[in-house]
Amino acid sequence: MSPSPLRTVAIAGASGYLGQHLVRTLTARGIDVRTIGRGASSDASWDAPQGLVDMLDGADLLVNFAGRSVSCRYTKRNADAIISSRTETTAALGRALAATPRPPQLWINSSTATIYRDSRDRPMDEVTGELGTGFSVGVARAWEHELFSAPTPVRKIALRMSIVLGAGGGALNPFINLARTGFGGPMGDGDQRFSWVHVDDVVSAITYAFEHPEVSGPVNVAAPEVVTNAELMRQVRATLGRPWGLPLPAWALEAGARIIRTETELVLKSRWVDSRVLRESGFEFAHPSLRAALDQIAGHTPRGLLPVALG
Repeated sequence: MSPSPLRTVAIAGASGYLGQHLVRTLTARGIDVRTIGRGASSDASWDAPQGLVDMLDGADLLVNFAGRSVSCRYTKRNADAIISSRTETTAALGRALAATPRPPQLWINSSTATIYRDSRDRPMDEVTGELGTGFSVGVARAWEHELFSAPTPVRKIALRMSIVLGAGGGALNPFINLARTGFGGPMGDGDQRFSWVHVDDVVSAITYAFEHPEVSGPVNVAAPEVVTNAELMRQVRATLGRPWGLPLPAWALEAGARIIRTETELVLKSRWVDSRVLRESGFEFAHPSLRAALDQIAGHTPRGLLPVALG
């Protein structure tokens, strides 16, 4: 049975980079967007359980991007906030959906491809991929547990996103800044894999999943072309017209990470991800090539150093 047309979408975490992009794209298509957040501009608040129920009632799709940024040092305070901001909001949505008279057809909850182990030997897909260990993996597993254990019969997808690239924010700004200041060489040994996805393809994957009821469970979102970190930085430099860049060994990255209050895992972990579920269901990426994606992003990126959120 085909799903009804997508008319109304509820978005939690709409104030973040991905959420803003999704809101703009759907609104431009004439889709009614309802938002969940903590600000006065949101249509529903986390602090009002009945308001969540009322806002979700009659919506076609729920997308949850809520969660504190992981671009920070993993102190106990930050770690607790990272976990609670994901698990508690997901649990709250599960309770609200269980009480909603006309719940959405699909609940897409943000997750991360960091859930897989450091991989340099083969790609990790949803069927044969091996989960890793450590803090980030533990967060992802707890996040997905809240989603799939929620007491509601709504179809659920854990969107295991790779590194999201796009203009105006996202994960690319630090790489651009490094290249523009002469430090755009390989990071660490440079051989770690870099799976990525253009922000436009994240939105497309969301609407595609809504239109294809056979898609459910964990779903990887990563472009087909996977490169090494060294190749990533070479292509970033080429896009910006920078022929060379100083390499950054692991010790230098750790020193810099302490200064800007982030973790080296974000660039040193080898992420090799295969979007098997999407690929086998027929999904096609609009941005399968890294160089073409970088060229598109560069065309919408101002000169000079770009803003980067510090932890």
